[in-house]
Amino acid sequence: MSSIEGYKGKWQQQVGAAKITWGKLTNDELLETKGHEQKLAGLIQERYAISREVAEEQIKDFFNKQKS
Repeated sequence: MSSIEGYKGKWQQQVGAAKITWGKLTNDELLETKGHEQKLAGLIQERYAISREVAEEQIKDFFNKQKS
Protein backbone atom coordinates (compact mmCIF):
# COMPACT_ATOMS: atom_id res chain seq x y z
CA MET A 1 0.00 0.00 0.00
CA SER A 2 2.80 2.42 0.71
CA SER A 3 3.85 2.47 -2.94
CA ILE A 4 0.32 3.41 -3.99
CA GLU A 5 0.20 6.09 -1.33
CA GLY A 6 3.45 7.52 -2.63
CA TYR A 7 2.08 7.87 -6.14
CA LYS A 8 -1.13 9.60 -5.16
CA GLY A 9 0.72 12.88 -4.83
CA LYS A 10 2.06 12.48 -8.35
CA TRP A 11 -1.24 11.36 -9.81
CA GLN A 12 -1.53 14.12 -12.38
CA GLN A 13 1.75 12.93 -13.86
CA GLN A 14 0.44 9.34 -13.98
CA VAL A 15 -2.90 10.08 -15.66
CA GLY A 16 -1.47 9.67 -19.18
CA ALA A 17 -0.20 6.19 -18.39
CA ALA A 18 -3.46 5.35 -16.62
CA LYS A 19 -5.41 6.47 -19.69
CA ILE A 20 -3.38 4.07 -21.83
CA THR A 21 -4.03 1.25 -19.34
CA TRP A 22 -7.74 1.97 -18.85
CA GLY A 23 -8.79 3.60 -22.12
CA LYS A 24 -12.49 3.45 -21.27
CA LEU A 25 -11.95 6.05 -18.54
CA THR A 26 -11.74 9.73 -19.42
CA ASN A 27 -8.94 12.03 -18.33
CA ASP A 28 -11.42 13.97 -16.20
CA GLU A 29 -12.58 10.80 -14.44
CA LEU A 30 -9.00 9.76 -13.78
CA LEU A 31 -8.12 13.20 -12.44
CA GLU A 32 -11.20 13.20 -10.19
CA THR A 33 -10.03 10.01 -8.49
CA LYS A 34 -6.82 11.82 -7.45
CA GLY A 35 -5.17 8.41 -7.44
CA HIS A 36 -7.39 7.08 -4.66
CA GLU A 37 -7.40 3.34 -5.04
CA GLN A 38 -11.01 2.77 -4.00
CA LYS A 39 -12.42 5.43 -6.34
CA LEU A 40 -10.31 4.18 -9.21
CA ALA A 41 -11.29 0.57 -8.52
CA GLY A 42 -14.97 1.53 -8.61
CA LEU A 43 -14.62 3.19 -12.00
CA ILE A 44 -12.60 0.34 -13.47
CA GLN A 45 -15.02 -2.22 -12.09
CA GLU A 46 -17.97 -0.39 -13.63
CA ARG A 47 -16.49 0.33 -17.06
CA TYR A 48 -14.87 -3.03 -17.59
CA ALA A 49 -17.57 -5.14 -15.88
CA ILE A 50 -15.00 -6.92 -13.73
CA SER A 51 -14.94 -7.84 -10.06
CA ARG A 52 -13.65 -5.45 -7.43
CA GLU A 53 -10.78 -7.83 -6.69
CA VAL A 54 -9.65 -7.88 -10.33
CA ALA A 55 -9.88 -4.08 -10.52
CA GLU A 56 -7.79 -3.72 -7.35
CA GLU A 57 -5.22 -6.15 -8.71
CA GLN A 58 -4.95 -4.13 -11.93
CA ILE A 59 -4.37 -0.98 -9.88
CA LYS A 60 -1.62 -2.63 -7.87
CA ASP A 61 0.03 -3.85 -11.08
CA PHE A 62 -0.25 -0.37 -12.59
CA PHE A 63 1.42 1.34 -9.66
CA ASN A 64 4.11 -1.34 -9.47
CA LYS A 65 4.92 -0.77 -13.15
CA GLN A 66 5.08 2.97 -12.60
CA LYS A 67 7.52 2.44 -9.76
CA SER A 68 10.02 0.53 -11.89
